[in-house]
Amino acid sequence: MRIDVAVSGGEEELRSLHDWLGRDPAMRRGARVELVQSPPSPGQMGLLTDVLQLVTDNAWSAASFAVALSTWRQTRPHARRITVRRGDLTVSLDGGGDEELRRLIDALEPPTGPAPEGEDAGEGR
Repeated sequence: MRIDVAVSGGEEELRSLHDWLGRDPAMRRGARVELVQSPPSPGQMGLLTDVLQLVTDNAWSAASFAVALSTWRQTRPHARRITVRRGDLTVSLDGGGDEELRRLIDALEPPTGPAPEGEDAGEGR
């Protein structure tokens, strides 16, 4: 599964989150975390880091990821909006409350039963 994570506050905040997740044992065990850069716009010099991209495997835990995001957010001097996207599904964390974390976990957990007819596993929510 591929997940994209964007953070308000610019590239420095995104790099901070990248480093944080890279030090988290659960993230290292179940996901590859990379900074994804886009080519510069006309008139810009250099590359711009847009998002973190996580590519997860079977050992990955959406709950561990949500806790890692929430904990990182609490360490920041200013609240940062975190936007997590998987396919067509987007979840934003503004306050970091329990309800937001539950929505994130629900959106990222793989389905436990067979997918409803006409839906691919994990993409129909």
